[in-house]
Amino acid sequence: MDLFSLPRVGVVVPPENPTAEPEFNHLLGSAANVYTARFPTTPGIGLREMLETYNNVLPATLAGFGGMRLDAAVVACSASHYLLNPDGDRAFCDELSERVGFPVQSSTQAILAACEALDVTRLTLVSPYQPWLTDTSRDFWLRAGLTVDDVVLVPVRDGHFDPYEVTTEAILSRLRDHRVRDGSAFLFTGTGMGTLAAVTQLAGENTDRTLLTSNLASAWWAARAVGAEPAHPLLRRLERQPA
Repeated sequence: MDLFSLPRVGVVVPPENPTAEPEFNHLLGSAANVYTARFPTTPGIGLREMLETYNNVLPATLAGFGGMRLDAAVVACSASHYLLNPDGDRAFCDELSERVGFPVQSSTQAILAACEALDVTRLTLVSPYQPWLTDTSRDFWLRAGLTVDDVVLVPVRDGHFDPYEVTTEAILSRLRDHRVRDGSAFLFTGTGMGTLAAVTQLAGENTDRTLLTSNLASAWWAARAVGAEPAHPLLRRLERQPA
């Protein structure tokens, strides 16, 4: 295998995100090479302003790949795109794609694409976000025409939310305390929340329920965009889900 003949997937991530690159590399494996650009740091400002800044600087951040040829790119920051309505998010990605000359997709649009392909219309949202941002996320999916059956908050501890600190056990513990409606797909939102171990366990326990995460849906979209065939079981599981 010629390592450098593989498709090139760009990923744009927040500066402190420790999760996106390992999960993308794990999911795509030897099917594609992953290259990363990071948003600039934003010291001294609040979360909402930081997310708005990410949207404002995204064209310049993508331009940071310079003349490197990419086959596709994913913006691995769900939260910033929740501030846009679904139509605005789609238009933004279309504009970026035209500007750089290769397909660019947000993790939120990748999730919507997966939902459409899998005929998913109902979600149970699993969120590590602060309540206001969780509400913004929920509203985004409702505006996109999906039904949100339930919301499961996953704080690090009471009153403290940080996607980067959430553990597998915290995710599974929260889900054990909730009765989830039949036919409702799980959506684990946030590219910074490590989900692969939890989703792998859940996939073994329930073979019928659709399991989506921001990174899983993004890797699924990227693989399709570049014509790659990754071997990871969670991606193969999505391809086997009945539509």
